[in-house]
Amino acid sequence: MKDRDIEKLILLEKKRQDNEIELIASENFVSKDVLKATGSILTNKYAEGYPNARYYEGCENVDKIEILAIERLKKLFNAKYANVQPHSGTQANLAAYNALLKPGAKILGLSLSSGGHLSHGFKITISGIFYKSFTYEVDKKDNYLNYEEILKIAQDVKPDLIICGYSAYPRTIDFKKFREIADKVGAYLLADIAHIAGLIAAKLHPNPLDFGVDIVTSTTHKTLRGPRGGIILTNKKEIFEKINSSVFPGSQGGPLMHVIAAKAVAFYEALDPSFIIYQKQVIKNAKVLADKLIEHNIKVITNGTDNHLLLVDVKKSFNLTGLEAEKILKKHNITVNKNTIPFDKLSPKIASGIRLGTPAMTTKGWKEQDFIKLADQIYKILQK
Repeated sequence: MKDRDIEKLILLEKKRQDNEIELIASENFVSKDVLKATGSILTNKYAEGYPNARYYEGCENVDKIEILAIERLKKLFNAKYANVQPHSGTQANLAAYNALLKPGAKILGLSLSSGGHLSHGFKITISGIFYKSFTYEVDKKDNYLNYEEILKIAQDVKPDLIICGYSAYPRTIDFKKFREIADKVGAYLLADIAHIAGLIAAKLHPNPLDFGVDIVTSTTHKTLRGPRGGIILTNKKEIFEKINSSVFPGSQGGPLMHVIAAKAVAFYEALDPSFIIYQKQVIKNAKVLADKLIEHNIKVITNGTDNHLLLVDVKKSFNLTGLEAEKILKKHNITVNKNTIPFDKLSPKIASGIRLGTPAMTTKGWKEQDFIKLADQIYKILQK
């Protein structure tokens, strides 16, 4: 590389990724094949539109790539329709909202402090500015979703869209109950499975499409272990047609064909039986990490996890803010992210908790014993 400055920084980042213990729940390590596709000459091709309906000539090869990505994705999630063009999970969400709603419509999602996502209607984001945003919370007693309370809020708010699927909720989501709630108030239902997509693909978490969810959005990194990007799924043809026009030209221009090729590779890998073995280990590792931390009298939200992540209340456990704990662990080459906990009194920039995830280190081959040792290490570091 002639640009020595960038080359040096890339090599430094490689060193960081090689040497640090990566516990950020939304990160993972992709395969060499995914990297190869992401860095391929496909980045040169402009392909506005969809396969066999492009606005540019010379798309005969990228058409086949996108079709492959779509077919593999549909098979992976047992979906009838799929769009692989969104540049990110947030782009996918915005396109989905635009497909179903008019500006000013009401959306109901989990609050940010309880584990929701910025793109689910947080006041300073586009979703919170263009739509009237309302929230539900987890139960104060056990920090689980309280479906009866969510129904009461939905009946009071009368939202046009209900959002389920989260960025920091460690328990299984009951999509059937959400479908029932949405039906009772006449709302569309969107499941954002960005964090649990890999678990769903491996059939280790319920698939929202099996319960009549109108739209499913996701990222392709995190547990799905693909490149950074977004996807949208549905089983409803009339909604799919709206989704396509909402993605292009509604909310973005030309697709990133090199990333779509990398998505196709990741879906190919996820269809292999070894992917199920990997996802089972991700869950085993998360559970043992949570259990060992609890043995040290560390406050773990919901007292454990069903998926790939867990939340730790470091304020109550160590009298540290999430920001302080994040910085202390970083000095010991352990990478986590500060995170709000349910009903947090501190801002998201400081937070009372940290979020821990097992996908990345499981990709590196870590097993239960490795995470037991890690829990001991975290306890010793933070109690000082």
